[in-house]
Amino acid sequence: MNSIVIKPWGEFEIINSGENYIVKKITVTPNGVLSLQSHKYRSEHWLIAKGEAEITLNDKIFCLKENEHIFIPKGAIHRIANKKKQNLVIIEMWYGKKLEEDDIKRYDDIYGRIK
Repeated sequence: MNSIVIKPWGEFEIINSGENYIVKKITVTPNGVLSLQSHKYRSEHWLIAKGEAEITLNDKIFCLKENEHIFIPKGAIHRIANKKKQNLVIIEMWYGKKLEEDDIKRYDDIYGRIK
């Protein structure tokens, strides 16, 4: 059984992994906002499973609904926000040679987690 990791914006659970990839189920609570960030070693794929996401990708903002997806290239500045009154559920896949939680550069964070 996979453990759930609690974050200030919600929670995530690793649901599968293999060589060069990790698949997570991410739940973002209402008004939850992940940090504006980039990754040096991995790209990401996000599929909206439930709810509606406000996605920042570099200098553009997108609204994605259930069954829509987006690719986040390695090095892109990105963020997920849940502006709705229900939980947002995203299936996220990391792909890369180094798949570590510390591969993160934060540019902005409403929870004060800037390094």
